[in-house]
Amino acid sequence: MFGMFKNLWRYRGFVASSIANEFSVRFARSKLGGLWMVIHPLTQVAIYALILSNVLSAKLPGIDNKYAYAIYLVAGMLGWSLFTEIVSKCLTLFTDQGNLMKKMIFPRITLPAIAVGSSLVNNLFLFAAVMLVLAFLGNFPGDTILWLVPLYALLVSLAVGVGLIFGVLNVFVRDVGQVVPIFLQLLFWFTPIVYPIKVIPEELQQVVMMNPLYPIITSFHNVLVYHRAPDFDCSMLTLFACSLGLLILGLFIFRRAAPEMVDSL
Repeated sequence: MFGMFKNLWRYRGFVASSIANEFSVRFARSKLGGLWMVIHPLTQVAIYALILSNVLSAKLPGIDNKYAYAIYLVAGMLGWSLFTEIVSKCLTLFTDQGNLMKKMIFPRITLPAIAVGSSLVNNLFLFAAVMLVLAFLGNFPGDTILWLVPLYALLVSLAVGVGLIFGVLNVFVRDVGQVVPIFLQLLFWFTPIVYPIKVIPEELQQVVMMNPLYPIITSFHNVLVYHRAPDFDCSMLTLFACSLGLLILGLFIFRRAAPEMVDSL
């Protein structure tokens, strides 16, 4: 395991240049360039806000702002977009890069590192846009924004662990690549992003609370919407331990399966 991280450090220049090249290729002939990374999620937020704000804005106590629902939406989408992007990229990473894995000799750990790095850069642009939106709407979080550091660490470890496990499985069972996007769509609606959990029936609230993303997205709301620290209770600490365990498990499976993946691709 430590050998993977040692190789990753040795090839850090390759990882950084690959991330930069990915963005340069993606926006080579685009007039707006990297702005599209911000436009797409904010457009989705605007659509939900336009359709649902009049229905749900009154259900958000504790926010003294007429744009309360839009603020609630952008806070939740910030965390959700990073999770889904990392999982989706890891899901098809090895099948998309099969020819590269067969023809070149390089540490395979650099592939998920590039995927995670590009996802974080994407989210950094979105984060800057969200901060501008919150400041414009008069709801900038101030010092509580520092709580996002451990929340991002938790979110990334969970996403990488889940993404690597599904990504390896997708090499051997291609149906996994079809099932996971459907699962992510269901997970979106079972995560309180476009609705506060109190507006749904109590029996459904218990189901939503079983979602591992529930405490993370709720913590994003606490920090960015209500300007308070996350609730680091027993369930949150358990989630930290489970996310770290999933990350280690994903790396272990990836390391053990790497030779067989090359043969199957």
